[in-house]
Amino acid sequence: MKKSIIFKDIIPFIVWFSTLIFSAIFIDIILHYFDLVFVGRYLGYFGTFTIMVSFLYSLNKRKIITISTPKFLLDYHEYFALSGSVMILVHAGIHINAILPWLAIGMLLINVASGLVGKHLLAEANKTMRERKSELKKAGKSEEEIKKEIFWDSITMDSMKNWRTIHLPITYFLGLFSLIHIISVMFYN
Repeated sequence: MKKSIIFKDIIPFIVWFSTLIFSAIFIDIILHYFDLVFVGRYLGYFGTFTIMVSFLYSLNKRKIITISTPKFLLDYHEYFALSGSVMILVHAGIHINAILPWLAIGMLLINVASGLVGKHLLAEANKTMRERKSELKKAGKSEEEIKKEIFWDSITMDSMKNWRTIHLPITYFLGLFSLIHIISVMFYN
């Protein structure tokens, strides 16, 4: 019998996402070790710009601009948002010393996680559910038995399908906190 969605898809996803965070921390430690801390400041600029470019997909989706195909822009949205997020995580580093950066980084991590849930995890979980249902049908289980067998996977899938309800509001809060951070740095530095 195949593993459930939690063991087959969610736990590896959590490990992958944690690796992303620890990679950013590791890069920051390397920059500190080689006394290249100033690179982190510039990564904040580049990361912000990269994430802003990723919003071309959202503008195209809402018909504000029409410069390319949605699929092409979605691929770039994912790539630019993820790489920009890593740059901003390195920019924030291990020396966050105020509440606003902590809030912004928290929003960034939640936003990246919810976007990745929508893109990768949900697709893999759907595939796992189809495989599991097919396997149970081949084993001669009735529809009622199949429903009982995949009950927890169905609950997990239903909750993951609501990823946009988290992704969009968090994006707005991330933008707000980032804007406040940028303005405060301009005034106080």
